[in-house]
Amino acid sequence: MRGEVDPQSSMFHYFSVESRNPADHPLRPVKKLADSALLAISGELDGLYAKGGRPSIPPERLLKAQLLIASYSVRSDRQFCEQLD
Repeated sequence: MRGEVDPQSSMFHYFSVESRNPADHPLRPVKKLADSALLAISGELDGLYAKGGRPSIPPERLLKAQLLIASYSVRSDRQFCEQLD
């Protein structure tokens, strides 16, 4: 089952993720491009997941994480999670 981004995740944060990055940060345009590309393939991603079962991590979130890992030349997913803050 394909997971979805939880709209209530802000309930657990005391800050806005958007406020942590400057408005002129070079990754902001990259994020817009990634969002539009992922929106374009969203229907295809839907077809790859079963209708029932346990929800997965949203593929959009995983692909964006891989994009950041490649952008910052991080060696592993674990190191990426450690460096998020």
